[in-house]
Amino acid sequence: MSVTVRQMLAGRGPAISVAPSTTVFEALQRMAEHNIGALLVMDGDHLAGIFSERDYARKVALRGLNSKDTLVGDLMTGKLVTVGQSWTAEQCMALMTEHHIRHLPVVEGDRVLGVISIGDAVKAVVDEQHFVIGQLTNYISRA
Repeated sequence: MSVTVRQMLAGRGPAISVAPSTTVFEALQRMAEHNIGALLVMDGDHLAGIFSERDYARKVALRGLNSKDTLVGDLMTGKLVTVGQSWTAEQCMALMTEHHIRHLPVVEGDRVLGVISIGDAVKAVVDEQHFVIGQLTNYISRA
């Protein structure tokens, strides 16, 4: 009974996104405003990439670029690893580990449904383990 991406996304609003023409400074403001570590980069209805705090640290700060003059589209990660709603939290964690990433866009067909972070996946797995431990404890207590 693994937690799925569909369950992790339940009750959330749409993913926070920016256009490729957004400045890095504006993107950082959005991330701070929503207390998130990454934004989807949408070119209209098309998922163009993802921009994260890691992108900022490695591609702006270390290169001495100005965040008010640099566009997200110039620095975003364009080669994306995505998942569908039926993926489990464990599968997501394995994929993130394999690709050294912290965020997975959730896509069905051409439709973007949200983003799963490593924190979301870990929380889902831990919650599930706590549930199973509780069930086993109850079973043992009755025996």
